[in-house]
Amino acid sequence: MRAAFFTCAALAVILSALGVPTNVPISKHAGSVKADSYIVKLKDGVSKESHLSTISSGFVAGSGVQYTYDNVFHGYAINLKGKDLDLLLQSKDVEYILEDGIASIEYYPGDEPAVAERSEPAVNHLSPRANGSGVVVYGIDTGIYTAHSTFGGRASWGATFGGYANADGNGHGTHDVLKDTAGTAVGTTYGVATSARIVAIKVLSDAGSGAYSDIIAGVNWVVSNKGSSPAVATMSLGGSANSALDSAISSAISSGVHFSIAAGNSNVDAANTSPARVTAANTVGAVDSSNRKASFSNYGSILDVWALGVNVLSAWIGSTTATNTISGASMATPRVAGYLAVALGDYGSVSPASLSTSLKSHAAAVVTGAPSGTTNLLAQRW
Repeated sequence: MRAAFFTCAALAVILSALGVPTNVPISKHAGSVKADSYIVKLKDGVSKESHLSTISSGFVAGSGVQYTYDNVFHGYAINLKGKDLDLLLQSKDVEYILEDGIASIEYYPGDEPAVAERSEPAVNHLSPRANGSGVVVYGIDTGIYTAHSTFGGRASWGATFGGYANADGNGHGTHDVLKDTAGTAVGTTYGVATSARIVAIKVLSDAGSGAYSDIIAGVNWVVSNKGSSPAVATMSLGGSANSALDSAISSAISSGVHFSIAAGNSNVDAANTSPARVTAANTVGAVDSSNRKASFSNYGSILDVWALGVNVLSAWIGSTTATNTISGASMATPRVAGYLAVALGDYGSVSPASLSTSLKSHAAAVVTGAPSGTTNLLAQRW
């Protein structure tokens, strides 16, 4: 048995030395996947154009590249039918291949009882013009009902990925961006950054789910189109760990985009949830109106701050004055995005790392009910 193992191992080394291709492993996704769809990471230094030209020359009908990620990830997303996957598995250009997993919105359907008065520490040194003027907030979600009155004409449609209509047929994206990025981010009635502009990036279906390949494409679009204005991205979505999405968001942060990301609603450690586990992002958990950890909120050392995420009133779809009250880490996340936008508007453009440090240094250590090893910082405007 030992001799047989040595022979196989030695053969693999010899074949590699001779340039004979060996199969690249496919990383399985822990959850639902998009059939026949894969995310491919190329090795550093490999020409994407040359690789794709070579690999696609023998494809059968139905196979083909979905996206090439030019700014945030050295790779692409591809649909592969029949034996075309074998061609990719044998490519010496490929570093790794991931199944294309499915992410979903981070909203909790079982709302907890509302508390009449929210006890929140006094906010010191808040600028009288705390409105996020000159800042652009990108809502990467189910889309945004841009005609809602609370946006005051500051909302626009950016891009859609996944073949969906250019509309928020779910309501989640509108609620998130409005209450906490408009509302508690950019909405005049429900928001914090009431003068920031908001741009819709639809990457999730009206059912509230979407492929990681589409989400990465949305992040890539933000980096490609953000221009010179300070940029904040709010992402209230998540799923099982995915190194490609994590890498894309890390690259976007390196380019200067500030991210606020939901910790998740499974009451588990967020360390194995993407994109919540991205260390350079601002990962946000949900508390109730008494500043106690929401029963559903994820937790763990990856969290940066907490924000209100229980029974949050904000804008909704259906009419220009529609509202809805829902709960989830989704509701907490855009609130923090609004705080980031206000700070950028007040103090000027700073690096994501610097702003994240300021966010935490101005937070209040008042959150209760969080497990050991999790921050107790409640995000505040400053």
